[in-house]
Amino acid sequence: MSEDLTGRLVVALDLDGVTDKAGLMDRAARALSLPDWFGRNWDALADSLSDLSVWPREAEGRGLLVVVRGWEGYAKKRPREWETAQEVFTHAMRVTPSLTVALALGGTSELIGDDPG
Repeated sequence: MSEDLTGRLVVALDLDGVTDKAGLMDRAARALSLPDWFGRNWDALADSLSDLSVWPREAEGRGLLVVVRGWEGYAKKRPREWETAQEVFTHAMRVTPSLTVALALGGTSELIGDDPG
């Protein structure tokens, strides 16, 4: 049985068009509203994902569900970096049970937070 994720703040991390680590870090900083001092490296990303004090305020008491979409191109272009990114996501979830990172498979960019009509 899986954990009930309803009620969590959903944040889309859209990696469509990202071709390198710097692009991933920029998108993560923007999507998660990370502070200006965010270091834009793997350790800083792991720390930020695990640190509830830098999460969006709306996640307080609810938890956070980060849906990564458009990641396939980045994964294909930079497989080792993508492997590291997945390790960072997995580590952050292990140390912070109120965090879930989910990879969206296929589809379009109209997944999260878009009004269909």
